[in-house]
Amino acid sequence: MAEGTETESRKLLKRLREEMASEAAGQERLDRITHLIADSMRCEVCSIYLFRDEETLELCATEGLAPEAVHQTRMRMGEGLVGRVAKYGQVINTPDAPSAKGFRYMPETGEERFSSFLGVPVQRLGEKLGVLVVQSRNAREFSADEVYALEVVAMVLAEMAELGAFIGEGAALSPLHQQSVVLTGGPAQEGSAEGHVWLHEPRVVVTNPIADDPHRELERLNEAVEELRIGVDKMLEISQGGDKEQLQVLEAYRMFANSKGWMRRMEEDIARGLSAEAAVEKEQSQARARMSQVTDPYLRERLADLDDLSNRLLRILTGQTNKAGLELPADPILVARNIGPGDLLEYGRSLKGIVLEEGSVGSHATIVARALAIPLVVHTQRITTEALNGDHILVDGDQGVVHLRPEENVVGAFRDKMAMQAEAQERYASIREKPAVTLDGHKIDLVMNAGLMADLPSLPSSGAEGVGLFRTELQFLIRNKMPKRSELVAQYERVLDAAKGKRVVFRTLDIGSDKVLPYMKHVAEPNPALGWRAIRVGLDKRGVMRMQLQALLRAAKGRPLTIMFPFVAQAEEFREARAEIEKTIAREKRLGHVLPETLEVGAMLETPSLAFAPQKFFEEVDFISVGGNDLKQFFFAADRENELVRRRYDTLNVSFLTFIERIVERCSVSNTPLSFCGEDAGRPIEALCLAAMGIRCLSMRPASIGPVKSLLRRSDLQEIRKIISDVRHRGEQSVRPAVMEWLRDNG
Repeated sequence: MAEGTETESRKLLKRLREEMASEAAGQERLDRITHLIADSMRCEVCSIYLFRDEETLELCATEGLAPEAVHQTRMRMGEGLVGRVAKYGQVINTPDAPSAKGFRYMPETGEERFSSFLGVPVQRLGEKLGVLVVQSRNAREFSADEVYALEVVAMVLAEMAELGAFIGEGAALSPLHQQSVVLTGGPAQEGSAEGHVWLHEPRVVVTNPIADDPHRELERLNEAVEELRIGVDKMLEISQGGDKEQLQVLEAYRMFANSKGWMRRMEEDIARGLSAEAAVEKEQSQARARMSQVTDPYLRERLADLDDLSNRLLRILTGQTNKAGLELPADPILVARNIGPGDLLEYGRSLKGIVLEEGSVGSHATIVARALAIPLVVHTQRITTEALNGDHILVDGDQGVVHLRPEENVVGAFRDKMAMQAEAQERYASIREKPAVTLDGHKIDLVMNAGLMADLPSLPSSGAEGVGLFRTELQFLIRNKMPKRSELVAQYERVLDAAKGKRVVFRTLDIGSDKVLPYMKHVAEPNPALGWRAIRVGLDKRGVMRMQLQALLRAAKGRPLTIMFPFVAQAEEFREARAEIEKTIAREKRLGHVLPETLEVGAMLETPSLAFAPQKFFEEVDFISVGGNDLKQFFFAADRENELVRRRYDTLNVSFLTFIERIVERCSVSNTPLSFCGEDAGRPIEALCLAAMGIRCLSMRPASIGPVKSLLRRSDLQEIRKIISDVRHRGEQSVRPAVMEWLRDNG
C-alpha cells in the first residue's frame, strides 16, 4: 500500500471522527459523510443504503444521485447490485454496472450516467445494517487499495450506527436498542415470564473506532494478542492428558492466535486509521459473515472458534470483563447465543426465563431448563444483537415468542395472561390430593419427570404420585470428568429420601445423540439420533453401566428400587442389560451389601421395532414406558429438532394413536404395566386421548399435572374413545378437531 493512499485513508477517517463529534442531526451527518467519502475517493457518487426492515433497503443519503430519491428509492434483499451486496455480504466491483449480473435500473436516481460501481456491505458481528456504494462516470475497476479503504469506512459506519450517530430530527435510522421488537423462536419449555435482560456474554461496544496514533494501536494490539496467546497456552497446559476433543479445540485456538494472516489483516486495518478494537471487530464481522454462508460443519466450527477468540481479544483490549460492574437483576431473563448445562445450573432458579439464539428442543440446556421449570425459547435469531443488559423483556415459552422493550398495551395483555395462568394453578391446587379418576371410573396415575435434586420439592406440591422418570445423565453432563461411584450413591440416596417412599423410576445413563459427555471421546456420526446412544453405549462400555448399577443398588439401602433402560430397540438388548443387573446383584451380595427390598427392571419403548418384539419380551419385562418424544420422531421420520417438519406431525394423528393402541393391547396380554412419558403426556388434550387409548400412567413435568388431572376428572373416556373410533372410520387424519369440538360442547 502506497504511503500516499495510507495518508488519504487516515485523513478520511479523521474527518469521519470529526463528524461523530459534531452536533449535526442524523440526516445531516449522513449527508456530510457521503460528501466526505466521494471527495476523498475522487468519485462523483457516494450513497448509503440502510435496512428499513429485514428485507428492505432504503437509499438514506447520497452525494451525486438525485436528492429527491433519498428515502424514496427502496429495494428488496437480493434486488439490484446493492441488494446483492446486502444479501451475500460480499463486495461487488465492476467497471460496467449496467451490464453486471443483477443490475436494476432506478430512473428516479439518475444513476444511468455512472458506469463504475463499488459496493461493500455495512455489517457488524453478523448483523446486516446496509450497503455503502461509490460510483464514477469513467469505466474503471476500483483498485484493491480503494476496495480495502471503503471496507474500513464501512466498518466505522457500522460502529457509528451502533453508537447512535445517525439518530435525530429527520433521522435516517431509528434509535438502536430503543424500539420495541417482537422475535419469534421455538418453544422448548412452556411457561411465561416477565423480567429484565441478563446477557450471558455482554456485547463489547467499541466507542473509539478511529485512532490518531497507528504505532500506539499496533503496540496495544500486539500486547493484547500476546496476553491472549499466553492465556491459550495456559489452558492447553491445564488440559494436557485430558479430553482429546477439548485439546483439539484449544489447539485450533492456538493456531488462530498465532495466525500471521489474521494479524496482518488487523495491522493493515490499523494502518488505515482504525483503532485496535475496531480492527479486531472488523475481522470478527467478516468471519461471522463467512460463517453464515458456510454449510460444512467443520468449517463452521472453526469460524466459531475464531469468533470466540476475537471476543476474548476484544475483552482484553477494552477491559470489559463478562460482568464488569453489573449486578444480576431481581428478575433476570438470561439471553445467550447458547449455553451449557453447567453454566445454566450456576444461575439456577434465580432465572425467570431463558432466550437462546441457537439451542434446540433436545439440548442439555433444555433438559436443565425443564428440570428447573424455567420458560425457554430457542432459535431466536438476532436476540443477542438486539438485546442490552437491563432491557424489559417478556418471554412466552408456550408460543415461542419474545417481546423486547414491549409497548404498554402488550405488557398489559401479557400480565393478564400470566394472572390467568396463576389463577388456574390455584384451582388445580384444590384437587392436588384428589385422584385422577375420569367420569366413567378409570383411575389414571400421574407421575412426574425429574433430573435434578431441585425437582424433588415439586413432588408433594404438584400432586404427583411418584417419579416416572429420573434422568440420571444430568449428573454426568454437568461435570468435566466422570463422577465417582460414591458421589452417585449419595446423589441417588438423596433422591429416594426426598421421594419419601413414593416410587422413583431411575433411567440409566442416556447419552449420545445430542447428549455428549465432555470427557468421553465423541464419535462423529452422520445421524447421531439413530446412532451410538443410550443402552447401546452402556452395553459397549460395561464398566460405566456396572458402576451406575452398583450405585443405584447401594443407594436403595434395602428400599424398593426401580430401574429402566433407555432406547431398547430389540429384546436381546434388554436381556443383556438385565443380565448385567443380575451379575451386579450377585457381586453386591458377596460383598455383604444390603440389597433392595424389591427390584423392578423396565424398558423404554422409543423405537417402533420394540413394539413388534416377541410376546415373551413383554412377559420378561417388569414394566414398559413409552418414550413419546423419540417414538413420535421415528414413527413419522421427522426430526424433532427440525422446525421445517416437526410441527407437521400431530400426536393425535389417527395412525399414531392406532400404534399406541397396539402397544396397549400387547402389554394387556401379559399384564405388563405401561406408562407414557414425554411432552405430550403433559398436554391435557393429548393426555386425554392417550388415556382413551388405554394408557393408565402418564409421566410429565410437575407443572402439567394440575391441568391434566383437571381435564381427566371432567371427562368420560368412553365418549372420547368413540370419537376417536368414528374419526378413524371416516378416514380422517387427526382426531384433534373432533375432540376439541366435544370439549367445547361440554364446557
